[in-house]
Amino acid sequence: MARPLISQYLPPDIDPTKASIAFGRRALPKLNEELNGPDLLTRQRALMALCDLVHDPENVYEAISIGFLSTLKLLLNDADSTVRRKTLEVYYIMSSHSVGREGFLKNRVIMALAKNLEDPVLLCRKFLHMTYVRLAQVPKGAHAIIASGLIPYLVRKVQVEVEEIKEILLDTLYYCLQWDATQALQSDAVPILQQMLYSGNQDIRSKAARAMMALCMPREGKKTVWEYNVIPILVSLFNDSNIDVLANVAGALMFAAVTTEGKYAALDAGALPLLLNLLDINVVKVRINAIKALTMLAEAPEGRVELLKSVQKFKDLQHSSVAAVSRAAAIATKVIEWKP
Repeated sequence: MARPLISQYLPPDIDPTKASIAFGRRALPKLNEELNGPDLLTRQRALMALCDLVHDPENVYEAISIGFLSTLKLLLNDADSTVRRKTLEVYYIMSSHSVGREGFLKNRVIMALAKNLEDPVLLCRKFLHMTYVRLAQVPKGAHAIIASGLIPYLVRKVQVEVEEIKEILLDTLYYCLQWDATQALQSDAVPILQQMLYSGNQDIRSKAARAMMALCMPREGKKTVWEYNVIPILVSLFNDSNIDVLANVAGALMFAAVTTEGKYAALDAGALPLLLNLLDINVVKVRINAIKALTMLAEAPEGRVELLKSVQKFKDLQHSSVAAVSRAAAIATKVIEWKP
């Protein structure tokens, strides 16, 4: 016979680590009140629940409109590491939505997050840098990070962070340096990234080469890369087994070899035969960057003489099914066969 006893255990679909969410439109305002409360456990549970809600962009829009960003800024300074970690995780999830990124820029969240760059907890720093990457991937976000003056600090941090965060930092730097490399060049980014090209981690080598490619885009960057003798290191990496490393190194050399000094530094380092080998790799980004780098080297008389022996390779690539490869090969052929 059944007895009218109430179980002391919670129903199986209730998570005791999360705050109970109020019904309807009251849900987010109630969580905001709990986040501003004095009780630590209540704040932790409210943040756990908020992490689930902000996966929905509509909830992100509502949260920003009722002032959540101001509340979250205060929680970044909380003495409890769990509160800081979950706060930064909320920021990270919100940054995946365009409405979240727009809200961050309007409410100057970038500098508020910068206070946690020295957070002793690894996960806190990781969520922070992943948020910066998502912001840097859109032009407005990249310009905002540059305008905040954080680039020199990020360049210094990439030397000392753990490898897991170094990779994320290199992504952020790449997205920002494409727009403006001035601050990074003034902060000795070239010698710092130069050392990272020797890393035993292939992802770090690849991303360091990609960031170096962005540094080589402006004329001052091309000059600095040549002065620090980076070009022979880039050429040596053409023996790497990683496809991304090969593509990014070829891209960096493509920009570095625009100047006369860069051309002859690459030729002296033996870049020609190694770049020609890359044309046999059926990967679009490797082929295009290699063709363009060879086009730059063909502008030097010594380079043109050597490449005339292999011009048929470029003519064959003009029939490639990839339009970008075909177009680049046609330009390279024209430069190689040019006669004064």
